[in-house]
Formats: sequence, structure tokens, C-alpha cells
Amino acid sequence: MLKKISVLAFAGLLALPAVASAGAGGAASNLDAQIADLTRQLEALKAQMGQMKKDQDANNAKVASFDERAENWDLASRIQLSGDFRSRVDYYRANTEAYMPFFVPAGTPGSTAVAALTPFGYASNTGGYQAPAAVYDNKSMFTNRFRLDMRAKALENVEFKGRLAMYKAWGMQSTPGTDGLGSPLGGMPLFDGNTTRTPNDSALYVDRAFVNWNNIGGSPIWFSIGRRPTTDGPPNQLRMGMDERMATPTAYMDWPFDGISVGYAYQSLFGMTDAPGRVRICYGRGFEAGLQQKDTGINDTDFIGVSWDIYKKGSRFFYLQSFVAMDVFNFPAFSDANTNAFYSAALGGRKNVGNVYHTSGVYEDKFQNLNYFISGAWSRAEPNDATGMFNDPMSPTLNTHTEDGYAVHLGARYDFANTPFKLGAEYNHGSKYWIAMTPGHDDLYESKLATRGNVYEVYGIYDIPGGEKISKFGKAFIRLGYQHYDYDYTGSGDWNMMPVDIDQTSTALLMSAPIKKADQVYMTFEAAF
Repeated sequence: MLKKISVLAFAGLLALPAVASAGAGGAASNLDAQIADLTRQLEALKAQMGQMKKDQDANNAKVASFDERAENWDLASRIQLSGDFRSRVDYYRANTEAYMPFFVPAGTPGSTAVAALTPFGYASNTGGYQAPAAVYDNKSMFTNRFRLDMRAKALENVEFKGRLAMYKAWGMQSTPGTDGLGSPLGGMPLFDGNTTRTPNDSALYVDRAFVNWNNIGGSPIWFSIGRRPTTDGPPNQLRMGMDERMATPTAYMDWPFDGISVGYAYQSLFGMTDAPGRVRICYGRGFEAGLQQKDTGINDTDFIGVSWDIYKKGSRFFYLQSFVAMDVFNFPAFSDANTNAFYSAALGGRKNVGNVYHTSGVYEDKFQNLNYFISGAWSRAEPNDATGMFNDPMSPTLNTHTEDGYAVHLGARYDFANTPFKLGAEYNHGSKYWIAMTPGHDDLYESKLATRGNVYEVYGIYDIPGGEKISKFGKAFIRLGYQHYDYDYTGSGDWNMMPVDIDQTSTALLMSAPIKKADQVYMTFEAAF
């Protein structure tokens, strides 16, 4: 535009001599008028050019500002945020059998004070005092859970993933119903393996935080380090209404811990084309013993094993894992000092008791609208000769035997076509010596997959018709379920106490009341965003 204006002005100046020569027969006043007119046009052009320069400077400033804001937007968009919220109400009722409690309130006839326990008001039962069968219930337990997920790339092939979690009971800033003194409901007090999985206070805690280094050397190999995604594993996504795998290991390994993994992805298996999967070697720490004098005290508790997605394509998924927990503790480092003191007195101080070997697998698939799975697991408790596992501290002799346990878990969920309804059912069974590594379970009171006995569950899911998804994470639903626990043996989830037949507990000296059966009804309102 500026170029056009300059050309016009120059052409006008060139026309002046022609105008002058033509004026030989005209009046001088015409020439003066034309010169004055051209002068006004030049002034107007100069003013227009000045305004255009101001406009261009303003546009340049806007572009610079936009570039700066775009850079900030780009920095912000590098962090992808998502999350979920759940409100839940539970009804729980448990029936316990008669037994002889190892610890009784101080002053109970036939009891003997124990120095380490008297501050807690407990003494040892030396007179054969028997606690009668009882019923425990909680008619309404309301909880809120909020989790914030995040992921961001530091480099093209280096990515961070994390999750913060808050989980609390309505009206409390502590864990309800868990006093740490032999809870009759078997609840485990807070420690590293359940701190974000047990109702506590309204603080946000780090649930997951790890970094993946992908495509190492241009190959399908990756390295990962940090707090691992090891809770709510398959096949739990079906009954939890999430439809996608939520963790690496099977649900039998429901334990938040810190560790390392190295993995390899493949597209063909044993010569089969189009058979994708991935395999990982994993290491983790379940307990840090701290600084100690050499060859004294206790050792760290470490996990090492293999996690293998044998085949994963579409709805079909076949997974196998095998690991060993080395130098397991008799009790972990609980968050509360009094709880640690109580367990130390009850179990003779913290010590290593042996190794636990664990292998489990799950097969998932879908036929039309029917989702189904079958899962199985084996555990072996290999005790230290000096301490033993399944070693009842009330017994005069040590148990140094290796004990094997097994479990099965199967279920299905039918998604009704063209409706928001889903209906599912599950069953699981655990044997006398079965050990599940599930302190991070999501069953509120008792881990169903740790049960030495049978658990039956039915549930329904109603997808809320709240309009179109705002993002790919969008989801909202109501879940209603019922669980029935039928115990065969005491001590579910524990490798310390010798399991006792639930029908023979009346003369058994036990740490806590043995649950014969329990019923739980739950309803949730959940939203993922």
C-alpha cells in the first residue's frame, strides 16, 4: 500500500512541467490552484502514512504479546491433568466366634500385667478368659475420595506420571474404627503400603509418582523409577466401572510401593504374528530398615519379580506375574508410634521372618456384551529357621515349615445394550495358608482377595446420562454392590499367626476376634474428569 501511494505522489510531481507549459495560454491562477491542490494531497498522504505506521507498530506489539502468551500456554499445556472423585456409603456387619484373647483389658480376672502394654490398658490373658461370640456393625460409613492425576514430558522420550490422593471419612480427620490394638475387624493401621488407600484425613498424599524413559536407543525398551502404579490391578477395573486396566500387577498384588522396572514391548509371540505384549523386570522396597550396626538388627524387605503381559489386544488380555518378597517383616513401620509399640510388645520386636513367593495370573476377554475373567494365584511362605512364619507367639514351639496357599477369582459383567446399566458378579476363594499382598485393597474393612474362605459379590453400575463427554476422561456413574464373606480360617492376609479353623476358635488363644462371616453393602457416586 505504501508503495502505491509513493508512486502516485511521484507521478504528480512529474506532471508539474506539463501543467506549466500548458499554462502558456491559460491563467496563472489555474496553475496556483493546481499546485495548492497537489500540496494538500501530499499532506493528506503523509498523514495517512503516519497513521499506517502507528497501526503497524501496534500490530507488531500485539503479535509479540501473542507469541509470549502462546509460549506460556504451551508450557501449561505440557502438563495433562485428569482425576476422579468418589463419594461412598457402606453398611457393614460382622459375626465373630468365641475365643480366648491373647490381650485383655488390665484388671480382667486371670490376667497378668505386661509392662510394655500397661500404658495401653492391656494385660496378657493367663487365666483362660474367653470372649463370647459377638456382632459388630457400622450402619452407615460415608467416605470421600479425590484423586488428581498428572503427566508431563521432560523430553520427547522422558515422561513423568503422578497421582495425588485424599481419602477421608465424613466427620473425621483420622481413621475410624482402627485403634491398632487387635481390631476385631482385622483392619491394618496406617503404614506405607496403605496410606493413600485407607480413610484418614483431608490432606493430599502422593499415591503415585514415577518417570518413564521410553524408546531407549530407538528400541521398544523402557526404564521406570519411582512410586509404582500397583493398586487396583486387573481384573478390578470391571467391578470398579473404569473399563480400562488401572495398574500393572494383578489384584492379588495391591500394594503401593517404591521401585524400578525395565520393560520390553513386542508385536509377535513365539512366532505368532500380530500378538502384542510386553514384559518387565521389577524391583521394589516394601520396608526400609534404616542405618544399623553391621550384621545386627533386621534387613530391608525387598520385592523382585517378572510382570508379563503375555498377550494384549482388543478385549483379550492374558497376564502373568511372579515375584519373591525377601526378608519380610513381622510388622511394618506404622505411622503411629503407640501402634508400633503395641505390635512390638505383642510380637517380640520387629524382625525378619522369611520369604514369600508369589505367582498369579489373569485371563480377561469379552463375548458380545459379556465381559468375563478368571484369575488364580499361588503363595509360599518360607520361614527363617530362627523365627518362623505362621509362628503363633502364644505357642511354645516354632513353626519352621514351608506352607503353600492358593486362591481363585472369577467373575463376569454384562453390559446391557443401548442402556446405561451393567450387572456383574464375582466369586473368590483362598486356602488355609493363602497369602495375598493386598494392604492397599479398596474393600474398606476386609480385603476380599486375602480371605481364607469364600467371598461372593454382586453389583450394578448405572452410567449417569449427563450429556456429552467434555474430555476423553469424562465418566460419571453410580455403583451399588453387596459382598458376603464366609471365612474358613483365621488370620486372612497375615503370615505371622498360625491359621485356626474358624469352627475351633473357642479354645484358641488369638490376637483378635475371629470373623465367621460378614456382610457389606456399598453405594458410590463417582465422576472421572
